[in-house]
Amino acid sequence: MFASGSYRSAGVHTSPGRTLRYGWLTYALGERTLPRLSKTSKIIAVDGNLASGKGALALKLAENLGMLYMPEPDTFYMDKMTGEKEPLPVDFNGLCSLEKFYTDPKAADGNSYRLQLWMYAMRLLQYSDAVEHLLTTGQGVVLERSPFSDTVFIDAMFKEGYIRKECVEHYNEIRHISICEFLLPHLNIYIDVPAEEVQKRLKQSGKNVPLSYLKNIEDGYKKTFLPQIEADSEVLVYNEAEALDVEKVVEDVENLKFEKGPWVNQDDTSYHHMRMLVQDKQKVANLTHIPNFLPEITIGAHEYDEKYYAYRSLPGKKYAPGYNADVGDKYIWLK
Repeated sequence: MFASGSYRSAGVHTSPGRTLRYGWLTYALGERTLPRLSKTSKIIAVDGNLASGKGALALKLAENLGMLYMPEPDTFYMDKMTGEKEPLPVDFNGLCSLEKFYTDPKAADGNSYRLQLWMYAMRLLQYSDAVEHLLTTGQGVVLERSPFSDTVFIDAMFKEGYIRKECVEHYNEIRHISICEFLLPHLNIYIDVPAEEVQKRLKQSGKNVPLSYLKNIEDGYKKTFLPQIEADSEVLVYNEAEALDVEKVVEDVENLKFEKGPWVNQDDTSYHHMRMLVQDKQKVANLTHIPNFLPEITIGAHEYDEKYYAYRSLPGKKYAPGYNADVGDKYIWLK
């Protein structure tokens, strides 16, 4: 499912230089995570329906709590991770289009499922970035949504007939082997905006989204996701007016004791293993791969080769970063 060749090793330079990373030796020499964690060393996910004001609240929360704000990832999140100056073509970003989903959600080419599976992978990568930042710096992170709540969209798509039952089964299998490697956010905040209001706002922005789809997302949050996570994660629910009172939300967050879930049982050893996983983005990405044949996401060998070599022909992509003369890299043979 991931873009052709995006993470493959360089051809000639098989041992590219890299910056020092956290590892077993670092841990053996005394590097520990617990001493840098504080009361605000938390991961907070702000959830809600489309156009519900998640981003505004998440940003203000981060500013008031001294946390890092991570906006919701888009289909080009991987390009941002790798420092691309401009987003690469969709051929290297999931072969999917959000715009096409809004105009033709039942497209026969399987765009809707490719989009949702790709977005789950991007959310998982971003969540690994958030956990890595938390454990490395001690600073908390505020996210817009998380991979844990992504399931509300796949369920809504199936109920609307946008994807097949086989796609849901494949998604659930992927999710089952990947989400278990991560801990839920310490806190999930849900902004409750009626689906009718959400649809009105989307129409104003030029998106014609069926009310039934928006209601299915709302039901997914209220009837499934939030009840399921309450035992292991703190949950705060606000209507739109309440969410605008950022000072009150901040006060509510600061008054939480955060005594739920597996985070309270972690120690330096478990944090060590957690850091080893989240810094290895290739390993995180591999969690979203199952070699099952599914027409929506499967391409043939010839098409794969075509896309792989097209990717390698892009400026700076033939070899590992720092070894490409076509983008001005120097002293290559001395590295």
